[in-house]
Formats: sequence, C-alpha cells, structure tokens
Amino acid sequence: MPKGDLLARTAAILEKACWGFGDYREGTRSYRFNSQRLSTLSAKMFNEKDIPVQVAVGNYDLGICGLDWASELLVKYPGSALVMIGDLGYGKGALYTAADASYGIANVEALATKRDIIRIASEYPNLAEWFAAHVRMRRFSIYPLWGAAEVYPPESADIVLLPKKAQGKVINHGLMPLNKVLDFGATLIANRHSLKSKNMAEILSSITDNLPPMEKNPFSLEEMKKQVATGLPVTREVPDGIVELALPDGHQQVHIRRIFDRVGIQIDDYPSAIGNRRPISSLEGVAIKVIRPQDMPLQIANGNFDLAITGRDWLTEHKYQFPSSPVTELLDLKYGRVRIVAVVSQDVPADDVDGLREISSICKRPYRVASEYVNIADKYARTNRLGMYRVIPTWGATEAFLPEDADLLIENTETGGTIARHNLKIIDTLFTSTACLIGSTVSAVGSVKGEKIKSLLEMLKGAVEAD
Repeated sequence: MPKGDLLARTAAILEKACWGFGDYREGTRSYRFNSQRLSTLSAKMFNEKDIPVQVAVGNYDLGICGLDWASELLVKYPGSALVMIGDLGYGKGALYTAADASYGIANVEALATKRDIIRIASEYPNLAEWFAAHVRMRRFSIYPLWGAAEVYPPESADIVLLPKKAQGKVINHGLMPLNKVLDFGATLIANRHSLKSKNMAEILSSITDNLPPMEKNPFSLEEMKKQVATGLPVTREVPDGIVELALPDGHQQVHIRRIFDRVGIQIDDYPSAIGNRRPISSLEGVAIKVIRPQDMPLQIANGNFDLAITGRDWLTEHKYQFPSSPVTELLDLKYGRVRIVAVVSQDVPADDVDGLREISSICKRPYRVASEYVNIADKYARTNRLGMYRVIPTWGATEAFLPEDADLLIENTETGGTIARHNLKIIDTLFTSTACLIGSTVSAVGSVKGEKIKSLLEMLKGAVEAD
C-alpha cells in the first residue's frame, strides 16, 4: 500500500472493501498491517515508487500505486511478472514533456529533426528513453533525477519529462508543454504467478465492487499550454562569468537561510511558498537554482553548477560510483548531522559486523541489502565480505523492508529512535554526514568566476566559524 499522496484515498477504498486495515491512515507510524477481518491478509506500506518492483519480483501478490510508476518499470522490463488489474478512479495526473520557450521547439515532431544531442532530464528515466525512441530522436542523453526536473531547462537540459499531479500547480514560467506522454491514476497491480496460484477472487472483487465514480483527468495538453502562454521570458541562459549555485529543497532550507542571513546575504523567496526554484539573491554575479540534494554531485561533475550545498552522504554515494569524479567537499557547514548506519532486525543474532559476516556466510541465498545509498551499500557489503549479496534500491520508508524483504539496511538516522521503534537495531556506523558545500576541482582558478567562488567560500566559512 502506498504512503504519500495516495494514502488517504487508498485507505478509504480499503475501508469500503472491509479489508480491516484500520491503522492504515494519514499520520500512521506503522509500516505493517494485519487484517482484522481476513486472517490470510496482511500488508505493508511502501514509498509508491518501490511498490511495482516488490510486486514484480513476487514479494507481494497485490499492490496499489500510480500507473506512472508501474509503467516506468514495464517499459524497461516488459517481460516482468507485473500485471495491471485496473484503474481505481482517483489520484489522476498526467506525465508530459516540456521545453523552455527559448528552445525553439513548438511540438514534439520537431524533436526528430534535431541533429544535436537532446538532453532529457526526468525522475522517470525509463519512460524518457522510451519516449525518445518513440519519437525517433536521432541523438539523445537521459539525465536521471530524484525530482525537480522543471528547473533544469534550458541551462542543464533541453526537455524534461515530468508529472502534473495537482490542480493549481502550474508549470514554471518559461516551460512550454510539448505533448502528453501518459494519463495516470491510482492502479491496482498484481503478480502474474500469484494470480495463477492463489485464489484472490474475493479480495479483488471487494475492491472492484466498491470503486468510487471515475474522476475525470483535468490535465489536458491544451489547458496546460494556456496556463503558461503569457509572460514567457525570451531566454534564461546564464551569461559567462556567472557562478551557478545549487541550493537544496526540503528541510535544509531553514538552516541555509540562517547561514546566509548571518553574513548579510539576502535570498528572496527561499523557502518558497509557491514552489519557486529560481530565487533571487543579493549576491552579484551568482545565479541560484533549488534542486534535490541527491542530484547535486552529479550535476557538479557534469559542469551544470559551480557550487552546491548537499549532504556528505550524497557526495560519498557519488564518489563511490565515480571514483575519478572531480567533485570535492569545499566546506563543512556543520549542520544536518546524521549517522549512516547498518541496521538489522532485533531478532538477528548479531551485534556487530563480525556477527553479520558469520550469518551471511551460511545464508543459502544472496544476502539482501536494501538502501537509498546503492553504492555505499554495495561497498559496505563487499568490503565486509558478506558473501553473495544483492543490493535492493529503495526510495524511502526503508525500515519497512526488514526482515521480510531485506536482511540488512544501510540507512541514515539522527537519534536512532525511528529504527528502534520498528523493532530494528544498529550494528555498525559507517560514517557521520553533515551538510557541506561542494564544488569541482576542475575550476577556472584566477578567472573572474574563480574569484567569485573564492569570495563566496570565504563568506560562508566565516559564517560557519561564527556559529
């Protein structure tokens, strides 16, 4: 079952179906649910993006997620065991391509005539690749993201593939929709083998017989174009010599605002109540974008930004994947302290990595390591000789994976309270992460831009030391 945007409506559907999951509701702190009506029915709550994968590999018989995430898996693995049962009638949205108005492309057909490499940024990389092949682009590159794709054109991408999920949330000025790729909504999915081997007729009919009236999808391509037809800027290209700074979205914004305020740097509309990802600052010669911290190291490495503020955990994750990357830590900002830890179930008879190694050595199947930090998890398992192992990528709510769907988690924690609450225990600390300013070792030292970077670094260093 999904957490996040679909949770409330899904809970209402399951209540009508009398599945007996009364604890599955907004604000729940549980991940596991046993039916109070059917003794053979149990469920887990996952990040929506993880659900199609878990159903496809057979860990779960049924799942509820958006059609967008189910399609993201199926376009890459069409032979998987994932089966679409039906649209549940809510959670409507649209997945569409868009480009900056200055790109000079009015429709998707014109993309096929482009001879240059077309850069496509998206948190749906498989669907982005399918789209590029479908419209017969001659040359293209896919830039996988964790989110915030709308802020990348035109400087860091030519087009984006992104979702529109809520009324009132309009595309940023300057982004013009090209075409709609997919209408989506909450969808019931199943494992093909489970449908054949298990009698699920009663469970399936309890949902399909209690569906709400089908919602109309409000996101027509024409309506989206109308929303951005006025006030489009001519261009947003960054002039030479301008320092491009990436700031994070999310909970870090308050800390960053405090640091900048301390040295007298004003940033307007950050954090933004309207979702603005291009705030204006009092820093002359500096352009700011707000993106996901997970994406920052790769964006610095690709030369799309000069400086960024992210966590040392994501910098380490990047460096483990690309050891020769030019990205480096410039300054420890000394906030956002978390530990990156190895976590197992309380029932596992191991209190340290040596005990874990003994258990993994007698495991008759690959040892399963789940984490958002795929490369950190891979290195930890390899360095500590955990035998045959398999890394399971996750997108949040990682605690739900133990013990049924993973044997070990590589997770971040501030106090360890959430881990203990889910009957888990920490057996090792890999390292401590804080927020840091990162940049590239391949910078124009002595240039005008280089002097601006040096000046900003000194200002931030003074603010940190004064804290």
